Amino acid sequence: MSSFVPFEGDAIVYCEGGFGNTYGKTAHGLVRFSRRYRVRAVIDSTLAGHDAGACLDGEANGIPVVANIAEGMQAAHSAGVSATHLVFGLAPDGGRLPGFARADLVTALHSGLNVDAGLHDFLSDDPGLAAAAKRSGVVIRDIRRGPPRSDLHAFTGKIEEVTSKIIAVLGTDSAIGKRTTAVRLVEGFEARGTSSELIGTGQTSWLQGVRYGTVVDSLVSDFMAGEIEHAVWSAWNEQRPEVIILEGQGSLMNPAYPGGYELLAASRPHLIVLQHAPTRSTYDGFPDYPLHPLARQIAAIEIVSDKPVAAITLNHEGLAQDEIPRVLAELSAETGLPAFDVLFGGADALAEVLALRLGLATHR
Repeated sequence: MSSFVPFEGDAIVYCEGGFGNTYGKTAHGLVRFSRRYRVRAVIDSTLAGHDAGACLDGEANGIPVVANIAEGMQAAHSAGVSATHLVFGLAPDGGRLPGFARADLVTALHSGLNVDAGLHDFLSDDPGLAAAAKRSGVVIRDIRRGPPRSDLHAFTGKIEEVTSKIIAVLGTDSAIGKRTTAVRLVEGFEARGTSSELIGTGQTSWLQGVRYGTVVDSLVSDFMAGEIEHAVWSAWNEQRPEVIILEGQGSLMNPAYPGGYELLAASRPHLIVLQHAPTRSTYDGFPDYPLHPLARQIAAIEIVSDKPVAAITLNHEGLAQDEIPRVLAELSAETGLPAFDVLFGGADALAEVLALRLGLATHR
């Protein structure tokens, strides 16, 4: 798929204490899919000895979970390659560097690994880490540093030139699987012969290798809509895909991470897909804030966008696999919309439903 950049290296993903919970969402994305790196190991000493795919989705994928940097490098060596990168796979609250991780980063740099991180704490500004990188001749990339303000784009209205059909994948909460659903949806459209491009809006999409996009929470708010517009327009201008899929951020009514307003306003989507976790009763990380009802969230999105929510996608956390068909049927009955679990069922059926709504022909 042209949506992704060329391969850059063999990576160890750092996820100490976070693999399998919402703090490990960046690691989860990289284990499930990456075009920028080949992932050779995940570091989480609490799950060392397990297979990352089995831990995450119940199906082994050959990526071992290991206890430390040395074991990660050995795992790469056992696969016949040398690790080139340590990717910081934790997504802590506020994007701050956890104190326990700093020593591991020093070890990685001393071991000759480039470090890529999507934190709001910029690792290259840390004198000790910068010095370790310089001594080893490796590079620290702070993905959330963002472009210089002189390079940022203001909203112009050029989005109206775009002839591709645009689908926004939003969610009812943060850390709920919007990015994974967006990636799967690209695959679903490609499977039916419909050309598509993915617009990434967060640091994990960048780490996965998405070609077009911006890290929205690294931007000055005045330029957020313009950068989203420019990313969508650039994908259309350069690739002319039939469909453009936009990764959502946060959720419209989230008290801490209210995301979606700029995405809807700037990208002018034709349809919205809404990711939902029915076992959640409160917003992730904020137990005093009840999750707004699904019907209200759908109504809010449709009022803001003036476009329909066309499908519900399921985050099946807290559900046994044999419960998923029943829950999908309940979601469909509750909303009057088709409901899908793209992790267990793939996104081909979802892509077909959306294509029919958009009047797209099949080209297989």
